[in-house]
Amino acid sequence: MTFVASQGDRKYRTSERVGELVECSSLQVELRRFDPGWQIDLTLECTEVAVLLSGQSKIKWAGDGHKHEAIARPGVAWICPAGVHESGVEIIGTMPESLHIFLPPSLVGESALANFDMDPARVQLAYAGGVPDPMVLQIGQLFRGLLNRNLEPTDQLFLEGIQLALAAHLLGTYSSARWQPAERALTIGPKRLQRVLDFIEARIAAVISLDDLAAEACLSPFHFARRFRQATGLTPHRYVTERRIEAAKQKLRLGQSSLVEIALDTGFGSQANFTRVFRKTTGLTPGQYRAVVKG
Repeated sequence: MTFVASQGDRKYRTSERVGELVECSSLQVELRRFDPGWQIDLTLECTEVAVLLSGQSKIKWAGDGHKHEAIARPGVAWICPAGVHESGVEIIGTMPESLHIFLPPSLVGESALANFDMDPARVQLAYAGGVPDPMVLQIGQLFRGLLNRNLEPTDQLFLEGIQLALAAHLLGTYSSARWQPAERALTIGPKRLQRVLDFIEARIAAVISLDDLAAEACLSPFHFARRFRQATGLTPHRYVTERRIEAAKQKLRLGQSSLVEIALDTGFGSQANFTRVFRKTTGLTPGQYRAVVKG
């Protein structure tokens, strides 16, 4: 299958393509920015793998004959095999960076048969929407590093390796024979989860305890922590830390506040703690990050 036009432009009417993989005919990779709104009902002839890289949004949609609702945050992924019809897709919120990988239907199958000698029946992918997937997030970030530039021979070799890793992960996790959707009874309902996430955003500068979050979800701390991790892929503490890091990054990009002010405004308590957590998470000190984003 040869891609002659942007698949994302066909499907996502409230988005802007801000990055793409050039000089590649075997697959199409797009980085898109989404504004709130309804998308186009569509059945794609290719397989789409999408993963949110930054931002947060509530998404409603119908796929594979069922209605769904999810909170999209970094690492939440969609696996939509070729031929699956998606409709009623509504994005409620802004998503600055969403990566979309469009694969020809034969790509996964050929990789599996040639490299792994797999039964063709196991090559069929299941539909999976709104699922936390750290591996797809890591692979998406690798693809992102290749966008908007001419590929060198070493880049082409690297790209082949990423494609093979993605194919292996999809077949190992989302084949029709293996994929089992998470039990709904073990997760937090979308409305409860949204209340908790809104609570965190409104109190990002304050002390946020597990008991506070559990009370907002009307659950015991034990059950809340377990269900929150199943719904988001992160522990409550890790999620709060990541939201504070994202808030701090935004303030660092604006360049209007001191590091002490940013530390206090984002709930780190002190500049020393802010620097320690920020460097552990990003690999850079806040000062180094500010210098990089300012160019």
